[in-house]
Amino acid sequence: MFPLLILAAGRSSRMRGADKLAQEIDGAPLLRRQVAAAIAAGAHAHVALRPDDPRATLIAGLDAVILRLKESAEGMGGTLRAGVARLPPARRFGLMPADLPDLDAAMIARVIAAAVRDDGALVWRGATAAGRPGHPVFCDAALRPRFAALSGAQGGRAVLAPYAARTRLVPLPGEAALRDLDTPEDWAGWLARKRAEEYAPPPGTG
Repeated sequence: MFPLLILAAGRSSRMRGADKLAQEIDGAPLLRRQVAAAIAAGAHAHVALRPDDPRATLIAGLDAVILRLKESAEGMGGTLRAGVARLPPARRFGLMPADLPDLDAAMIARVIAAAVRDDGALVWRGATAAGRPGHPVFCDAALRPRFAALSGAQGGRAVLAPYAARTRLVPLPGEAALRDLDTPEDWAGWLARKRAEEYAPPPGTG
């Protein structure tokens, strides 16, 4: 079981007062839904939160480790640096934003299955159906020291870019590996599409 750092320390600043990770999908807050998906996929979920973040209540009862990171005040670089440092030793470790609503357990498991193999790669990551790199991302343990150099608003791109030639992309359906919901308008559009898909007649019956 590989440790997976689920990034949930952001402040939803573009949601105009709402918390995107508390928005409900199929009766469950997004954060709980995605942590549960990671667990169902076979990952050892570690959830990065701010020290004072009430989001911990959203995942109460799940088999996940909560990491309260004061370094998250710096930005994504601080969260990644501190979060990766606190993951347990393992041959591989993963990273996943908590706000990708189309990413499900089967997709996460598909990337984990790729990362299990010793195929010469150092990075395994989900990609869109069109091949654009996305999430989740699993890294060989050899990359852990590089995360220790991150700071401020730096994301993982600075760490992963030098390993493009040793990255295996795992195609996932549609835009699931990249689609996030950062604004109320994003949520409204996504929910409208979801409802339309649910009520659409099966192919060949219209």
